[in-house]
Amino acid sequence: MPGSNIMASLINELSAAASAAFEAMGLEARWGAVRRSDKPEFADFQCNGAMGAAKSAGRNPREIAGEIAAALKEHSMILSAEVAGPGFINIRVSDEAMSQRAEFIRTDDMAGAEPAPDPKVTVIDFGGPNVAKPMHVGHLRSAVIGDTLVRLLRFLGDKVTGDTHLGDWGLQMGHLVTELYDEQPDLIYFDESFEGPYPEEPPVTIDDLARLYPAASAKAKADAARNERSQKAVAELQAGRAGYRALLRHFINVSVEALKIDYEFLNVHFDLWKGESDVDHLIPGLVEKFKTAGLSEEDDGAVIVRIERESDKKDMPPIMLVNSRGGTGYHTTDLATIEDRMENMEPTPELMLYVVDQRQALHFEQVFRAAEMLGLIDEGHMEHIGFGTVNGDDGKPFKTREGGVLRLADLNTMAFEEAQRKIVEAGKLPEDMSEQERHEVAAAVALAALRFSDLHNTRTSNYVFDLDRFTSFEGKTGPYLLYAAVRIKSVLRKAAEAGFKPGDIKIGHDAERALVLQLDAFAAALLQAREKRMPHVLCEHVYNLAQGFSAFYAALPIASEEDADLRASRLALSAAVLNQLETGLDLLGIRIPERM
Repeated sequence: MPGSNIMASLINELSAAASAAFEAMGLEARWGAVRRSDKPEFADFQCNGAMGAAKSAGRNPREIAGEIAAALKEHSMILSAEVAGPGFINIRVSDEAMSQRAEFIRTDDMAGAEPAPDPKVTVIDFGGPNVAKPMHVGHLRSAVIGDTLVRLLRFLGDKVTGDTHLGDWGLQMGHLVTELYDEQPDLIYFDESFEGPYPEEPPVTIDDLARLYPAASAKAKADAARNERSQKAVAELQAGRAGYRALLRHFINVSVEALKIDYEFLNVHFDLWKGESDVDHLIPGLVEKFKTAGLSEEDDGAVIVRIERESDKKDMPPIMLVNSRGGTGYHTTDLATIEDRMENMEPTPELMLYVVDQRQALHFEQVFRAAEMLGLIDEGHMEHIGFGTVNGDDGKPFKTREGGVLRLADLNTMAFEEAQRKIVEAGKLPEDMSEQERHEVAAAVALAALRFSDLHNTRTSNYVFDLDRFTSFEGKTGPYLLYAAVRIKSVLRKAAEAGFKPGDIKIGHDAERALVLQLDAFAAALLQAREKRMPHVLCEHVYNLAQGFSAFYAALPIASEEDADLRASRLALSAAVLNQLETGLDLLGIRIPERM
């Protein structure tokens, strides 16, 4: 794991010192929590615990604050600790402590981050594409939020497995089978007497699947008998009909190859490409376990599990393990997947996170309750990481101009073309850049635009899709962050060409101090993003860091500084910023070009 040689952040070091001072006074350590100052002109950090401690102990808060401040002044890294107002403690850190912290961040593998104190074996279930159905703009959120959480948790020390959990076991499979039969009834897959082996070459392409499914779906909606045919085909597939199972494998393989293209554009990766069909063999045993435990009952030919609790303030419908046709749905396959993970994954998962649309909250509440009732997993070890929708200007889920759902592949293409246009418009590319490099830069800008525009929003909120704004090099955007990182690379590269190298960091100027304080906040931001499952916290940090560097760049000369020691120090500080910015953007899944 990265970062074996850990240096505590300034804020953690100060909190530890303040907590020790409170404990020495016979007060609770928790009052020693330190945070960034609201008024940086007066202090770097502040501790507000004296008021709470005084209230609980029946003492004067300013007196407590005075004693704590006196103790803090003895700490080697603290320049001053002063009491203000009713009992606030304003703390200013020494230039030397700032210098040491910046130097550590410059060379640290984790760029100043700190490992999670409680690493867990975690499965993150995200993506959730359906076989034979093209992904749409709604799949963007699950993909980039899930992938970012995988990167973030793994970076902080969790053992993480990302699973796409393909939808390959529902009615759409029945639609595909029956529609293919109507078009090509002579295919060997429909001959029940055929004993195999079946052809390795698929009888369909991804374009065929994209055509067959909507056609069958439309017919089924208009004709109950047609829908019944598809339902029957699903039941036969789930019962093990060999030809249908062989077709299913073809449908999955063809779909996955197409999915990987869309995901690769978004820099989204999975450890497992498992689907609902992979746990089919577990379902009979799972259903029997519910029956044996007395947790299920029959209802009109179906097998259901009642999961309501006395404490429920709203109706909680039962889950259906098996329908009256003998088929199974999403509840059952999700439960079987949990069982499969708990019994077969090494090491056994301690936590399962499901990155799925917030509108599916009821489904996951049902599944989690049923899993806990059967003892598949302990309560509190599964979380639904819900998210809002991607909307158009009308505040409704984003549609094409024709009113249809926008395919993710088309969105990726639109973003790439808009990035190309914006780059030309902004005049960002060097004249000697090859066509291949120009293509790679445009792809990086499109990627940054799509991922950051989604991730910087609070996960649970909806947001309005605005490609023009997302691809801008100004404002809180992914391209702005790319340009900030590339600018630092350029500064360091040109300095090296002039024979100037980074040296010992010596912090002295207010602009330098402000930049180090921002660098120091990285550790807390990452741990907060992990704890709350909120990538926007990290987005906010990297954006503030980029802005902090911009202010530093505007305030002080770097490579043009005539004093050799100052120049070497500022180059080193720039390198520290670049290390953390690159680390943060990589965690967000954003690729940084060498130049723009």
